[in-house]
Amino acid sequence: MLIELPKEDCLMNKQIKMALVLVLIFVGALALAGCSSSQGNIGVLDVNKVMSDSPKIKQFQEQLNTKGKELSDQLEKDKASLSAEEFQKRQEAAYGDFLKVKQDLENQIDASIKQAVEQVSTEKKLSVVLYKNSVAQGGTDITDAVIGKMQ
Repeated sequence: MLIELPKEDCLMNKQIKMALVLVLIFVGALALAGCSSSQGNIGVLDVNKVMSDSPKIKQFQEQLNTKGKELSDQLEKDKASLSAEEFQKRQEAAYGDFLKVKQDLENQIDASIKQAVEQVSTEKKLSVVLYKNSVAQGGTDITDAVIGKMQ
């Protein structure tokens, strides 16, 4: 026993199926086009490697260590001639000076990394640069090129 649907229902089912197929084809085409065009122009940067391997960053770290040692040595030198309260004030002031120098150097490091990333991304025609620790797979690793630009 076969039940026949009215012609209007069959026509509507065909139209719905055709619309679904067209939508799926369109979505698939967009996904493929998006993957193929952007996959090659995503850069990946390992900031930890830049921080540990860059000579410029090491130079900034040495400047910070030198400033910290200068402030510490000066405090130790003056400690004998100061009251406990005065020494505490000088210690807090020295710590404030150290933090200011540290912040200035961190800003210089950030600017240096940003400038190097911009140069490398322009040279390699990258539209996006992501941090390596947030990328599971893919992208062009530009870490060594950035370190090279920072010298």
